[in-house]
Amino acid sequence: MTVATEGPSTVRVRVPATSANLGSGFDAVGLALNYHDEIVFTRSVDPGDTTAYVVIKGEGERTLPRDETHLVVSAFRRACQVFGLPRFGFIMRAVNRIPQARGLGSSAEAIVAGIAAAAAFAHAGPLRRDAVFALAAQIEGHPDNVAPAVYGGLTVSYDLATGEGVGSLPIAGGAPLEGGYHTLRYKVDPAIKATVFIPGAHLSTQKARQALPNRVPYADAVHNLSRAALIPGALNPGSLDDLGAETIGQAAEANSLLFVATQDRLHQPYRAGLMPSSTKLLQLLRRQGYAAAVSGAGPCIIVLHYGDAENELRTLARDYLDSGRWRILSLDVDCQGVQVERDQEGNREH
Repeated sequence: MTVATEGPSTVRVRVPATSANLGSGFDAVGLALNYHDEIVFTRSVDPGDTTAYVVIKGEGERTLPRDETHLVVSAFRRACQVFGLPRFGFIMRAVNRIPQARGLGSSAEAIVAGIAAAAAFAHAGPLRRDAVFALAAQIEGHPDNVAPAVYGGLTVSYDLATGEGVGSLPIAGGAPLEGGYHTLRYKVDPAIKATVFIPGAHLSTQKARQALPNRVPYADAVHNLSRAALIPGALNPGSLDDLGAETIGQAAEANSLLFVATQDRLHQPYRAGLMPSSTKLLQLLRRQGYAAAVSGAGPCIIVLHYGDAENELRTLARDYLDSGRWRILSLDVDCQGVQVERDQEGNREH
């Protein structure tokens, strides 16, 4: 297979892991983490060769498909059609670090990677993130993981129904608001860290969704609404002027707010039976005052904290880590989102 000499012959994509829900923000809140998959697309110069050749190292190298059914490839093909690119062959080399089926956004990462690569082949200049997000959310079916993967940082997403069969809502004094998925990106204090406990076990997102009830108590809905509203402030405590800079700037007060913001009654209790070990670890950490939550659909557990707490958390979870069935990552928040680099430009597109 030879490499094209005109236009981008190679596109490199770097996509962060994500953690959705963060306890109370079910199906709406997501956070990008400084832990990435990296994928390189090298285009074939032969117009008659439209084959996708897939090389995988790292997570999923023994289980993921190496043909058109690979999620990155299928998302790339769909995006190429949307962006007006002809079908062409390529080699896709993936270095996967994000664990599969653990609640760290591996499927969202795959979708965003494929779409971002297609966008980089189709258009010069900065990556068109809004277009990547719109298509990724459509393919994924919900935006909570794809939004932070695209934009980085903390995101809160929603699906706007315009009603009455129209595609947009008139807004007094402003441009019409389009229907579909939207997201807001919030600042995250650099002192906010995430410790992630990763079990060896997998959990299907489909099974996790099937465990949820069709109705929840009114009081539980109000409980989660009040907690989810705290998340943007809890992750950027310096913005909370009403609480006083002298108080909320202290780590103890910031961690107290994180603990309350991550309380949940809508999804974690119903999924507890699917991941008993994760549930026990979650309860252990929260009993000690840590803002622990199931990451996405699980079974990973994420702990958000202001300042470093890795040693304390390792000590609390020593039995889990010593068992050999769990591992731990101490991560910063990724504030950049997906990054692309085209070979002939030699610079990273933001």
